[in-house]
Amino acid sequence: MDLIITTYENQERVTKVLTCELPEEKGAAMNVVNLYPEIEYQTFHGFGGAVTEAAGYSFSKLEKEKQEEILAKYFGEDGLRYHFIRTHIDSCDFSLGNYSAMEDPEDKEMKSFSLKRDEEYILPLLRRARALKGEDFDLMLTPWSPPAFMKTNNDRNHGGKLKEEYKEFWAEYICRYIKEYETLGFPVNRITVQNEPDAIQTWDSCSFNPAEEKEFLRDYLYKALVKNGLSHVKINIWDHNKERVYERANAIIDEETDKMIDGVAFHWYTGDHFEAVGLTKDTFPGKELIFTEGCVEYSRFDAGQLRNAQMYAHDIIGNLNAGMTAFIDWNILLDEKGGPNHVGNLCDAPVMVNTEDGSYEEKLSFHYIKHFSRYIDREAKRIALTKYTDRLEMTAFKNPDKSVVLVVLNKQDEELPVSIRIQGLNTEFQVPKSSIVTAVIK
Repeated sequence: MDLIITTYENQERVTKVLTCELPEEKGAAMNVVNLYPEIEYQTFHGFGGAVTEAAGYSFSKLEKEKQEEILAKYFGEDGLRYHFIRTHIDSCDFSLGNYSAMEDPEDKEMKSFSLKRDEEYILPLLRRARALKGEDFDLMLTPWSPPAFMKTNNDRNHGGKLKEEYKEFWAEYICRYIKEYETLGFPVNRITVQNEPDAIQTWDSCSFNPAEEKEFLRDYLYKALVKNGLSHVKINIWDHNKERVYERANAIIDEETDKMIDGVAFHWYTGDHFEAVGLTKDTFPGKELIFTEGCVEYSRFDAGQLRNAQMYAHDIIGNLNAGMTAFIDWNILLDEKGGPNHVGNLCDAPVMVNTEDGSYEEKLSFHYIKHFSRYIDREAKRIALTKYTDRLEMTAFKNPDKSVVLVVLNKQDEELPVSIRIQGLNTEFQVPKSSIVTAVIK
């Protein structure tokens, strides 16, 4: 059994890899963590992050050698092994400014439609990442707002709603975006109907209440996808915070829409609500449950690395244990200020680029995510476990090759013992204070 241990003390990260024997167990009873590979739960499809315009811009400020380093760290087999990528249809807050692929209300045939903004920073990064990975990503496209002329407030920002007369055209616009990406060689696997439909933001946003999202999906978007030969694109609803994830799913999924909806996407900004994820899983067992966005906002938190990394691990563990089927972080890269962001909504990211001197910093959160993504393979099955204390947070998976991965988070200010029992075998180790540990059992 291999143990990968990451500690953080005096502003310094230390990661060690140890090998432990796993002998036959002899009646261990104290400090036990039981693993049951024969009891399986959801299939997990993989990890990923968002390639926004801000991420692509920050990437462009690095020399090619450092760009290659970051690509390997995120997408290489010895790195985070990201397979999912989410990017935005037209601009989002993490863009250099508002933009749309077309802005002429008279252009009914979309002759002026152009991805020239995507070609500046987003697509170059995607091409480089795919070249390194050697295979297509599982790519999700998400709209933050229709073009201003399609909205009741005639503004990409500050909410507003989709005008009645533009519902069909907006659905066709989304399909055109997908087809443009696929023409450029980027298969699109998933979309969400609308990013954060329940929020009126100072940046790109558009409000859809449950009835409106259901109507647009059922009567316009799904039909447009079928009409345009895009039935392979999976549709995820909601794409907002967890506290209302069950209610939105319950309001939209019925006998008619069930076949149209592949999953429910959610964010973390309003707290844990792991029970809401679990309730959605139990009520709609055939649906994907994809975490599509989370970051440490500077408006709410500082740049404290240990707490921020623990926030990631705590949420990943809780969501996985509740039934999450994929994890997509927010910006994979940002600049030294936590942007660029065209309305100053600055945030932390696992890798931060200093655009002044061309250096970059891996945050502790990057290494905490790695404790999951580096060792839990795509299509792994979550397995059952029991633990002796709630002072340790943990989740366990069985990979397709039958290896078992246990991830343990210790947020306590003291080390805690663990005695793993699995299929008649047993070994003991210490989980250091304020650490994360991954055990790989082959």
